[in-house]
Amino acid sequence: MLNIEELLKNTGLKGRFNSVFMMQKMKKKNYSYIGISFIILVFGIWVVVQMQDRYGRGKLETIGTKSVPSFSFTNQNGENITNSDFDGKVYVVEFFFTSCPDICPVMNENMLKIQKEYFGNPDVGIASFTIDPTHDTPEVLKAYAETHGISKKQWHLLTGEKEAIFKLANEGFNLYVGESPQEIGGFEHSGFFALVDKDGKIRSRKDENGNPIIYYDGLDAKQVQMLKEDIKKLL
Repeated sequence: MLNIEELLKNTGLKGRFNSVFMMQKMKKKNYSYIGISFIILVFGIWVVVQMQDRYGRGKLETIGTKSVPSFSFTNQNGENITNSDFDGKVYVVEFFFTSCPDICPVMNENMLKIQKEYFGNPDVGIASFTIDPTHDTPEVLKAYAETHGISKKQWHLLTGEKEAIFKLANEGFNLYVGESPQEIGGFEHSGFFALVDKDGKIRSRKDENGNPIIYYDGLDAKQVQMLKEDIKKLL
């Protein structure tokens, strides 16, 4: 019977076949390395795209070029609070009044969610400016805070001269407030929250069309959730 191995040995073909076999094995290894490298490359590209999506398109816009104007008002504890007290903090601003019968209760119910989320974080503040300072004295604001569960140390309910508060709202934040005898409570105002970064700049995320939303709707639970997320980004 013909011995294949002997034949290969005698004819010198065995060494050639071994060489070819080794080359094929090396090629297979090379193909394997190329495949692994390709997978790593694709994964790397995917990671970059995801990071761009999260930190690029998800980047918050700066609204306007100037910082929030200076202010000085009295809080519910009778303390003088200025914009400097918020330096280095991320904070949320609203304009309300304690006897407001319609949107204010919803706004402050949603603001309590911000308090709950960042209760123990001293770098997150809230500034609630009353637009009815004649009625909303520090004593009234303190009672309101106690009744509504406002206990975060960095949540200031602020009162002062009505003209200064109106100017801060209408010109400083471009959040409309005004007196309106025909409205229940005698005032009208927006239900928006403004987000201010550590440098005193108003910030916001973009909508699905790539435009900044500018302010967060304090009456919308979904936008309040967005606000909580965006505070975290600024921190």
